[in-house]
Amino acid sequence: MSKTTATTDNKSGSGPLYRIPPYYYIHVLDQNTNVTRLEIGPKTFIKQDNETVTVGPEKMITVPPRHYCVIESPVVRNEAGDVQFDKNGQAKLIHADLDIRLAQPDQAPFPLYPGEILRQPVTPLKVVPANSALRLKAVLDFEDETAKEQRRAGDEWLFEGPATYIPRKEVSVEEQIRATVIGPNQAIRLCAKKEIIDRAGQHRVTGEEWLVKKTGAYLPLAYETVVSVENAFVLTDKKALHIRALKTFTDNFGKERMNGEEWLVTLADTETHILSVYEQLVAAVDVITLNSRQYCVILDPVADGKPQLGKKKLVVGEKSFFLQPGEKLENGIQDVFILGEDEGVILKCIEEFKDEHANVNRNPGDRWMIRGPTDYIPPTQVEVLTRRKAMPLDENEGIYVRDIKTGCVRAVIGETYMLTQDEELWQKELPKQVEELLSRDALAERNVLTRNQASDKSQSQQQTTTSNTNFTKRDKSKLVTYRVPHNACVQIYDYKAKKARIIFGPELVMLGPDEHFTLLSLSGSVPKKANQIQTLCLLLGPDFFTDVIVIETADHARLSLQLSYNWHFQIPDINDEKEAAKLFSVPDFVGDAAKAIASRIRGAVAGTQFDDFHKNSAQIIRASVFGLDANQHIRDKFIFPQNNLVITSIDIQSVEPVDQRTRDALQKSVQLAIEITTNSQEAAAKHEASRREQEAKGLLERQRIKDEANAEEVRKQLLELQALSAAVESTGQAKAEAQSRAESARIEGEAAVEQAALKAQATQIEAEAELSRLKLAREAEIKFVREQNELEISKKSEMSSIETEKFKLQVESIGASTIQSIATAGPDTQVKLLQALGLQSMLVTDGHTPINLMGFGQGLLGGLTSTAIKNSKIPTGYHVEHKD
Repeated sequence: MSKTTATTDNKSGSGPLYRIPPYYYIHVLDQNTNVTRLEIGPKTFIKQDNETVTVGPEKMITVPPRHYCVIESPVVRNEAGDVQFDKNGQAKLIHADLDIRLAQPDQAPFPLYPGEILRQPVTPLKVVPANSALRLKAVLDFEDETAKEQRRAGDEWLFEGPATYIPRKEVSVEEQIRATVIGPNQAIRLCAKKEIIDRAGQHRVTGEEWLVKKTGAYLPLAYETVVSVENAFVLTDKKALHIRALKTFTDNFGKERMNGEEWLVTLADTETHILSVYEQLVAAVDVITLNSRQYCVILDPVADGKPQLGKKKLVVGEKSFFLQPGEKLENGIQDVFILGEDEGVILKCIEEFKDEHANVNRNPGDRWMIRGPTDYIPPTQVEVLTRRKAMPLDENEGIYVRDIKTGCVRAVIGETYMLTQDEELWQKELPKQVEELLSRDALAERNVLTRNQASDKSQSQQQTTTSNTNFTKRDKSKLVTYRVPHNACVQIYDYKAKKARIIFGPELVMLGPDEHFTLLSLSGSVPKKANQIQTLCLLLGPDFFTDVIVIETADHARLSLQLSYNWHFQIPDINDEKEAAKLFSVPDFVGDAAKAIASRIRGAVAGTQFDDFHKNSAQIIRASVFGLDANQHIRDKFIFPQNNLVITSIDIQSVEPVDQRTRDALQKSVQLAIEITTNSQEAAAKHEASRREQEAKGLLERQRIKDEANAEEVRKQLLELQALSAAVESTGQAKAEAQSRAESARIEGEAAVEQAALKAQATQIEAEAELSRLKLAREAEIKFVREQNELEISKKSEMSSIETEKFKLQVESIGASTIQSIATAGPDTQVKLLQALGLQSMLVTDGHTPINLMGFGQGLLGGLTSTAIKNSKIPTGYHVEHKD
């Protein structure tokens, strides 16, 4: 019965018969004794009524080679390997124990006894490859026969490959460890989990870390942990390592390092460096390279391995070096001061030293200048304050210089100047209005408002009036200059000397350190308002200004007058300081003049009726302003003696009534006057037009008659000329035809003669050319044939020589005896052939030719013999003649 059948019968319980195949087993429970026994096949088992099959039939467990299985609660066996049973017949078990069973030599399968449990099925043995190991842990105390060591529970050790691990019940496999490969310039960092002796034989305490640098595979011990793989830092002449000690130790170079100590590892120490466990990389330091034109100052330099705090060290190129820990550069790498002829540096002593450059002793606080041309490297005791360059100044340029010792300020003008160590540029401050006016054109922008005035206007007005007021920022240390335009003047006041000077244009004004411009604030706009125009220069004219004033006549008619005044300043002598000072004696000459003139006009008009003023407004206004002379004539100018301002003329631009009723009445009267004037002019124009029309008609008729008479006269002259022209035409035509025919015949004759001569000349040229061509062709052909024949002769001659030499060489190579043998080969062969056949003679005929047999035999034999004799006497020498 198969396994399937037996199992089915067992499960179904259909009968007491169990057929157990080979290598199968069942567990049978005796319900009377409660003892379970093992039944092993091949067997037919009949179950009793008091028995129950609890397990099976089940296949026995087979452990192949290099496999194992784990049995829980195994049976007890004696020394012979037999199973032990108790008094009830129950197999004895070692409860809660494990039994690891390996493959037997005969590979016999085994059953599970009642109570045994297959804890782990058949499993291949663990193969540990090379460079690997199993970390084992003892769970029970036992004696390790392999290592001959007593293992305690909790101990850990390695089972290193290559090998096959055979498990034990006292040992558990924690993990598989692979070896760490250490390459060139690498190391592994290990940490001890407990006190151990490492592979190098050194004692390690718990938590201790160390490096293994040996190239190859490294398998850490059970109580070693691989922290990391450390790569070496490659050092070059341009790279070093800044390292800090984490504790006191002796480094790889045999130097004792204190805790917290910092140092550099450079190419001079080693090509590659792996950080020790007590070393910390602070940073990779790059080399500092100085060329011949560079230098640097090192702060807190290191000497003999100790930093010199507070000191400085000067390093001059060409040089390459690394900054030691704690060192730093002051202002980095600096260029050597290369000073030209117009350059210098201002130096300040910060520490006492002897200046070898000037061979003097310098004290702290001293200032001095080094002038070019030279190159200069400041020592550590010197601070470079600034670098100076000479400023070339034109005769109209200058700067303000202040002596920092005395505080005196002066202006340097028109020379190339370099500030000394005790001088500095001084900035001259000016009011904002003056700053803005300096950038303006005094003539073109004289009516443009300043920024302060424009800020009170609306945005649109500000854009209009300040569109051209942008100016560049002034260098306050440069000399303040102002170009005074022609026919203008400015006033400059020296606040230190308390003296004013007036300069007339055209002139360039240069302000001294204590001088300032006199700012003029003039009235402007229409009608005039005070402080509307600010300017530095006073225009001397001639110019004009416009004003609007309101007057009232004697009949109380209020009128608005817009007047324009032409003015200029009258200066007898510009070199007279007293007369020149009068120009600026009146701050606002426009406003004062406008008020004075308006008061005069209002006073004169107040006593005049409106109609009189309307008719004689110009005369009244001029008389009121200019006044009358002794002859009651109006003067031609009005002079203000305070500032010599002269008003030369007055232009009345408009007169408008202020009262609306007066304005309407005036407008109505003006319209009526215009209408009357227009009608009278229209009637006069019509009368004049009618008169001119009649005169034009008469003149036209007279002209028509004259034209007709002239036309008839011209027609008569035309007919006479036509008749004369016809006669001349007929006579000239006949004469011209005769002359043309004669001339044509002469030209044709001359052309024929010339043509014949040209044809003869052409024929002669063609014949000569053909003869020359044939001659050249024949000569070329003869030359070609001659050269061809010569080449052919040369070729034949060379070929003959070659063939002769060839035959000669062949004969010499073959030899005379060989040639003789070749010549006699045929007859000798025939003789030998006849001798071999045994024939004395032979005759071959075609059967048609008659043969004379008389004496044939004798002749044949004699001829044959003679022929052989002749052939044998052929001379050995031959003469061959070759013919082409």
